[in-house]
Amino acid sequence: MGYHHVLAAVDLSEEAAQVLDKARDIAAVGGATLSVVSVVRPILQVYGALDMAPIAMGGVSFEQQALEQAIAQIRTLGARYGIPESRAHVFLGTPAADVRALASRIGADLIVVGTHARHGLGLLLGSTANAIIHGVTCDVLAVRMAFEKTE
Repeated sequence: MGYHHVLAAVDLSEEAAQVLDKARDIAAVGGATLSVVSVVRPILQVYGALDMAPIAMGGVSFEQQALEQAIAQIRTLGARYGIPESRAHVFLGTPAADVRALASRIGADLIVVGTHARHGLGLLLGSTANAIIHGVTCDVLAVRMAFEKTE
């Protein structure tokens, strides 16, 4: 049984191509539709323990700038993989919840997401890939990210 709609969930880091390569290959095997998503976390979600006032530069909030940059990046990345803008999604929110919601809304039957080696506190808190798995109704493929070693 092949997949019909593959959703690649990426964080727009340099390793995003590894996730998209795997998602594209799986989609190609069965002639599935390929979509891509990235979720920008609100600044208060990232730095919730800090007492922060909304940050604005030139009348535009930091979050709005981050969202606009992510949209431009996801469109460029999507174009490189033949994904039209209508299937290149960016949200401001909680990555795991927003990826699960989008997968359900578009009828994705496979989510492909990258996973990073975690140590210390990151291991205890879990990862976005792990959070996506819990509560999703479709298959999830976690792609182990390969990092280039710097010497």
